[in-house]
Amino acid sequence: MTNTDIPIDSPLGERIDLAVARYGEDAFVTKVLGLLDGRNEGDDVLLYVGGRHAQGVLDGAPALYWPELWGARALLHVWNDAAAPAVLGGTTNRAWRVREMCLKVCAERRIGTETQLAKLTTDENPRVRAAAARALAVVGGPASEEIIGRLLRDSQKDVRRAAGESLGVLKERVSPQAD
Repeated sequence: MTNTDIPIDSPLGERIDLAVARYGEDAFVTKVLGLLDGRNEGDDVLLYVGGRHAQGVLDGAPALYWPELWGARALLHVWNDAAAPAVLGGTTNRAWRVREMCLKVCAERRIGTETQLAKLTTDENPRVRAAAARALAVVGGPASEEIIGRLLRDSQKDVRRAAGESLGVLKERVSPQAD
């Protein structure tokens, strides 16, 4: 398949399905982990995960953090457990958008520890703090209630909203169910 054969305007899920058909699931996960790690995995891989925006990068627009972000985002659609350490490592990326996306993957894939994720509730970026609350809600234990609860006093309304929603999810998940 050449670059022109990749439907860059198709939804991400469709492009990921095509990439998996081409490379195989485990091989494609390895390639997106390479992107997350800052490696060049080839134009085709970039087009699969980044679509039209990736074509702009290939045409000369600055790449910035986009390939790393797209690598992480692809893991919302394709996965194997070997990806967990790289995703957790991505939560310390210098680009806040990459940290946020890695936290979304942590929540979706239910990975990370309370200690790892709690650190990100004090991130300088409000979107990262909100994503950390959401991730803690699905992987944290009872102690996460206090950690997320602190975000109810955050200076940013969106973080406070995410914290409130996350507390509800956490309490529902960790509270003993009445029979």
